[in-house]
Amino acid sequence: MQREGALLLASWGAALGGGASQHYLHIRPAPSDNLPLVDLIEHPDPIFDPKEKDLNETLLRSLMGGHFDPNFMAVSLPEDRLGVDDLGELDLLLRQRPSGAMPSDIKGLEFYEGLQPGKKHRLTKKLRRKLQMWLWSQTFCPVLYTWTDLGSRFWPRYVKVGSCYSKRSCSVPEGMVCKPAKSVHLTILRCTWIPIQYPIISECKCSC
Repeated sequence: MQREGALLLASWGAALGGGASQHYLHIRPAPSDNLPLVDLIEHPDPIFDPKEKDLNETLLRSLMGGHFDPNFMAVSLPEDRLGVDDLGELDLLLRQRPSGAMPSDIKGLEFYEGLQPGKKHRLTKKLRRKLQMWLWSQTFCPVLYTWTDLGSRFWPRYVKVGSCYSKRSCSVPEGMVCKPAKSVHLTILRCTWIPIQYPIISECKCSC
């Protein structure tokens, strides 16, 4: 059964590469929206930095009210902060068990094109499920969250932002990469503690 699965993947991949089956083009997600987000640009003059008297945490929490989200905001540097070098490992870990609902285009695949005529029923339900899960793991684009330091002019200073890992291909055949598709806004304070909307990536999709 394993040998049949390997042969099936090989023949199926060859068909995709040669453009023989237009059906499989539908497993490629739609292109992303007009992202990524624009970075903050701050004046370098320290005169704009807050003074010690401006950093009253009790007052600042009161100004934030219900907008303070401990899952995405922190006053001090979180211990679980990931570095840039950790993103590849995190991406691989999350793709081993894709979250959410399996895309309908993948869930509906029967993989008949890779079988010899008259042998459609040899593909068991278990093998079909394995092939679907493999394909899903290859095309899945998780949002990778890491903590970033916005600097002393923002409160809370540390915000968890999302990114899309683009150092691997997310399509079969290769060529497409994970790119930002959606964003949400967090409300934080900017010195002199005016509420602003800070955007973070909330969804990644496989795109050209």
